[in-house]
Amino acid sequence: MSWPRGSAIVAFGGGHGLHTSLTALRRITDRLTAVVTVADDGGSSGRLRSEFGCLPPGDLRMALAALCGDDQVGRRWAKVLQSRFSGDGPLGGHAIGNLLIAGLWQQLDDPVAGLDMVGELLRTRGRVLPMSSVPLQIEADVLGLDPLAPDELCTLAGQATVAKTRATVQSVRLVPENPPAHPEAVAAVRQADAIVLGPGSWFTSVIPHLLVPELRDAILSTPARRILVMNITAADETDGFTASRHVELLAEHAPTLRLDFVLADVGFVGSDRHLTQFAASLGAELAVADIRCHDGSARHDPKRLADAYQELLAS
Repeated sequence: MSWPRGSAIVAFGGGHGLHTSLTALRRITDRLTAVVTVADDGGSSGRLRSEFGCLPPGDLRMALAALCGDDQVGRRWAKVLQSRFSGDGPLGGHAIGNLLIAGLWQQLDDPVAGLDMVGELLRTRGRVLPMSSVPLQIEADVLGLDPLAPDELCTLAGQATVAKTRATVQSVRLVPENPPAHPEAVAAVRQADAIVLGPGSWFTSVIPHLLVPELRDAILSTPARRILVMNITAADETDGFTASRHVELLAEHAPTLRLDFVLADVGFVGSDRHLTQFAASLGAELAVADIRCHDGSARHDPKRLADAYQELLAS
């Protein structure tokens, strides 16, 4: 049985993880919606957010680039959007696409309309939507921030800060608490045939989707097939965490979450004997596959990942 290309799939995440997932998913369907985190406060996105009070455009830009048309025009525009200004001046480091998106938002006063216009430029196969209508901040409770008090629980604020900390993150929350989901993102989930959560930075790109009440409720109640994609390895925010701990963290932040499949690379599963049990606690079947690039990097191979998606969705 093959998965119909007309089936609607919603992919959640942000940054490079979502870009990889979208690159794989576009191989198996023509109806893709990316729902993207809006808590980035570093780099070009953080500067634009601070100056204009807008949603951070960077992760939205990357998702649009991943969905660009297969023709020369689409690929060329995607390359332009991803390129950055050089130098140390006011524009240095800004992605061209970030400036274009922020400029359209000022003209249109409608974030989704601006993203759709950029999508038309790139001839995207699918849509890109923000997970929330307002820019969000991530706060994290961490252990080990102060080497003189390693057992003291401390609070860190900001996505860029949390993503770079060497302390052990225990939990995250959003500010404002219980933010509004973007209505079109909720509608896309309710109309989906399948949804994909992850891969990506666990605390700042994956878990935040489950902290927006309307979006979480839509994920919990949708009849769509629900797939969680694990990272290739533990790194950065979850350095040293087992695969089982990653799944456990989702359950801690969304106790009523239920999934159909947990997809993990054979290398990350390793000798983790508890992952099957943790997946089952969320109602999910563990699927183990060779989905990493074979170049020594800790990245998913889009072709291998697409094959894994196809197999799960057709089962």
